[in-house]
Amino acid sequence: MFERFCKRPAALARHRAGPLLQERLTYLVHLAGQGMCVRSLQQTAEYLLVVADYLRLVDRPSEVIGKDEIDLQAVRWAKRRLSPSMNRSGGRTSHKVFCCQATNWLKFLGRFQQQLPPASWFDGMIAEFADYMDNERGLSATTIHDRCRFVRRWFDQLGAVNGSLRDITIAQIDAVLLKMIAGGYAPMAIETYANHLRAFFRFAGMRGWCGCGLADAIRGPRIFTHASLPSGPNWDDVSRLLASTEGDRPMDIRDRAILMLLAVYGLRAGEVTHLRLDDIDWGQELIFVTCSKTRSRRTCPLTRPVGNAILRYLKEVRPRSAHRDIFLSTRAPIQPVRELWALVARRLRRLGLSLPHYGPHALRHACASYLLAQGLSLKEIGDHLGHRDPGSTRIYAKVDLPGLRAVADFELGGVL
Repeated sequence: MFERFCKRPAALARHRAGPLLQERLTYLVHLAGQGMCVRSLQQTAEYLLVVADYLRLVDRPSEVIGKDEIDLQAVRWAKRRLSPSMNRSGGRTSHKVFCCQATNWLKFLGRFQQQLPPASWFDGMIAEFADYMDNERGLSATTIHDRCRFVRRWFDQLGAVNGSLRDITIAQIDAVLLKMIAGGYAPMAIETYANHLRAFFRFAGMRGWCGCGLADAIRGPRIFTHASLPSGPNWDDVSRLLASTEGDRPMDIRDRAILMLLAVYGLRAGEVTHLRLDDIDWGQELIFVTCSKTRSRRTCPLTRPVGNAILRYLKEVRPRSAHRDIFLSTRAPIQPVRELWALVARRLRRLGLSLPHYGPHALRHACASYLLAQGLSLKEIGDHLGHRDPGSTRIYAKVDLPGLRAVADFELGGVL
């Protein structure tokens, strides 16, 4: 391994004679297997020697080490004069790199002491609530995570209580919602918060933790059905967005395939990030999409432009990996892409667009609006987007301006 980045005999001998040789070699091989480049392997190897020395890992082979000690030794290390190969940006960067390298290596060795947040009296309740949503309701992992996060935030804002929900009143719940209104939260966000709290207190009533009628008393702001318009770029801007990914850069090739799936099929972000190699039937030209909300699978025809974009990514860019997910990170450590908001928002903002929202869902709206402009029915658009409820697609009727004008111009004859 050391021969890959050590050209001088003295440097090679130093690495071979250093402490914890086998532990360092195993870790470097692991990083190389994740796609780390030679230059990064060289820097990591240098820091492993320093970390082993400053943390005295040889003298304490069975001890776990916490963040505070790592930070303390990083401060000592940052004050020393570093070689140009290890640091070119000053002590602050070297401190950060020391902490990162030490933490990652100790985690790999199983010697890092995780600092868990202090336990709260409501942790057990939230854990039971999550288990109920998963095993009995069959809700998606995203929904479970969001509900638990909102409920935990409510508990944190509630303040000191006696460790029970028995004395919780609707006034205390409303106080948190009113605080959100005063803080400028959008009505839809507050309504979502109230829905999550209602689901939790309904479960708490079933468990006997609080009164059964408390959940029904939780009310968010009134949201009028279809009060807002779908927000997304027009199709010309989508074409400009896709044109910005033309080229041979690995990141452009990967992002082009992702953006085409979002725009052409109107997929949700989670439906793209969870696509696997087995979800594409190249022979039949089909793509199988798992709905991130219902976990149901639907079959879509694989269009040639989208198929070509994915195929180019798989052949030219996708790193070799044991992961079966289609889209992986372009830099080590190689892992599945799980977050698309920053990717889409960065490219939309480069176009100078003024949009209410810049995330992947904006491209889903753009897809639906484009299909409506092409004359497809709401049923056809709903099938394309994977809607089970026709009401979910009905909102796009408001952006059908030609259809609305036809209604407005309807000749009423002698009625008026």
